[in-house]
Amino acid sequence: MENDRKTYYIAVESGEISRSETSSTWSFKIMATDEEITELRSLFNQNYANEWKNFIRAHIPFVEYHHDNENNAIDEKLKTIYQAIHRLGDAQAKQHIEEMGILSEDPLA
Repeated sequence: MENDRKTYYIAVESGEISRSETSSTWSFKIMATDEEITELRSLFNQNYANEWKNFIRAHIPFVEYHHDNENNAIDEKLKTIYQAIHRLGDAQAKQHIEEMGILSEDPLA
């Protein structure tokens, strides 16, 4: 299975997954199988859908952030994305995510 892994470059902010190191600005380098990339792409797509829901909800001014389900969904999905990148990432990616302090004690949890 290790032989099936390919290098990918990830930009969390834009949801980009690229095989080219120079095609765009990226934040994390990972090694993943086709299946793992499909799962990561699905997480990014789910987060994008949540962001649209949040955009629509943002026009309802009386809902506070900490009572906003769409914001909670985005936060949880981003945490799941960072957990996946931590699991698949190179040493630098793992260190950066750990320094962000957004993961639970167990990065696979």
